[in-house]
Amino acid sequence: MRGALTAIALGAAIALGGCGGVKASDLFVVYRTGSTPQAKLTLLVNEEGGVTCNGHAAARNLEDPQIVKAREIQEELQKPSSSRLSLAPRAGSVLSYYVRDESGNVRFADNSVGQPAVFHKLQLFVLQTAQQICGLSG
Repeated sequence: MRGALTAIALGAAIALGGCGGVKASDLFVVYRTGSTPQAKLTLLVNEEGGVTCNGHAAARNLEDPQIVKAREIQEELQKPSSSRLSLAPRAGSVLSYYVRDESGNVRFADNSVGQPAVFHKLQLFVLQTAQQICGLSG
């Protein structure tokens, strides 16, 4: 009986860990939505440079300069993420971002007022990664 309970608990822990959350080896996960056809994107980046696009099982790999950019973004996100910074979109917003990392999360739109520089870096990184690594048009 005790072994069965341990197996059930272990199975539950594995199942919960695979629900799209950020693991210790993940740098961040970006959920992008918006009003354009290619706006919806889920992008998971791990510290080894693996990228999962829209939940597809096969991870793709970033090149070394892109890994460095991703790590820089993750480091710069720590302060806004730990304070759970949320910036409202202005009229005319096209894309919205929700980003989670091990420090917390941030929410903002492409045209939110008061964005820290790292949000602009993140938007460019997401666009380039979506196009070059995921093979999406935007």
